Amino acid sequence: MSTVRSVKSLIPLLDRVLIQRVKSEAKTASGILLPESSVKELNEGKVLAVGPGQLGKDGQRLPMGVQKGDRVLIPSYGGSPVEVGDDVYHVFRDSEIIAKINE
Repeated sequence: MSTVRSVKSLIPLLDRVLIQRVKSEAKTASGILLPESSVKELNEGKVLAVGPGQLGKDGQRLPMGVQKGDRVLIPSYGGSPVEVGDDVYHVFRDSEIIAKINE
């Protein structure tokens, strides 16, 4: 796992996307606080940075499927974890992202 000082210093290359996983609520609907050990990470994340895109056979950049600020559905496993302080972010390829979540 890589360690970086600032998340702003991470700039994805080619078709890679920097994602912060969303954690589930630490409190139930009725207000009961859950212990940290029972709170799991969801398969949902927020896109923090996007690379310029993969080069096609003709040398032109292929458009990315997501952009900064999008909420996305990501696989449970995979991606490259990157530590920034106490937080862990993940770098996925654009093709590994399962879906965009529109509200």
